[in-house]
Amino acid sequence: MKVQLATSYGFCFGVKRAIKIAQDHKSSATMGPLIHNQKEIDRLSKDFNVGLYNSLEEVKPNDTIIIRTHGIPKNDLKDLKAKDAKVINATCPFVTTPQQIVKKMSEENYSVVIFGDDDHPEVKGVKSYGDDVFVVKNAKELDSINFKYENIATVAQTTKQKEQYLDIVNKLILKYKEVRVFNTICDATFENQAAARELSAKVDIMIVIGGKNSSNTKQLFNICEENIISYLIEDENDLDNNWFKNKENCGITAGASTPDWIIQNVVKKIENI
Repeated sequence: MKVQLATSYGFCFGVKRAIKIAQDHKSSATMGPLIHNQKEIDRLSKDFNVGLYNSLEEVKPNDTIIIRTHGIPKNDLKDLKAKDAKVINATCPFVTTPQQIVKKMSEENYSVVIFGDDDHPEVKGVKSYGDDVFVVKNAKELDSINFKYENIATVAQTTKQKEQYLDIVNKLILKYKEVRVFNTICDATFENQAAARELSAKVDIMIVIGGKNSSNTKQLFNICEENIISYLIEDENDLDNNWFKNKENCGITAGASTPDWIIQNVVKKIENI
């Protein structure tokens, strides 16, 4: 089986930065999963004794707490800093940006629209920085919103598709006199999605590697599936030999939280099919 990797895939800047922070602070704990990849979280726990807290009540005096890449709600961060613990913020800078934008726009009396998934930790954190803030998954959901202010500002979850974001922006522009649009989709997302789209148009099958709860991995899978039969896996153990019958060329891409060691394990197994 011939295997071809996308030209852009895997760990993004924010994830690399967070992993390094965790490895540099052994015997610490993260507030929420550091990234959306359980295999890598397990490795950090085993090799660096990095624990996982899911609530503020778990934090003990003198703990070293690392804030997850997706960030946490504003009040949670405030309460955490009030505890007798060392707080290290590993929130991705690309996530910090929309947090700051929502805060600034709210202070200037703008209603804010976030294009994203309401239950995603990144979106929960960003939303907490404003008062009249609404989360939408598509342009149609705008119809049911009653904004407090006439001026509208928009941001997007960092891992969303720009084409869908433009649908939302275009609808707002047609209805409101002033719309401030902020492009908060990160460069790595653009590059990974474009590379996945290009590769999936050339191969017989696509394998997308990443956590099942990873938003950017799901976006990659949806893009690939538009072109060719595709499968979303977490590691090489999810592969099924039957997928590759009568196939010659296999394309591979991976989400921004997928470590290279998992990707290489998948490549080796497919090459031997």
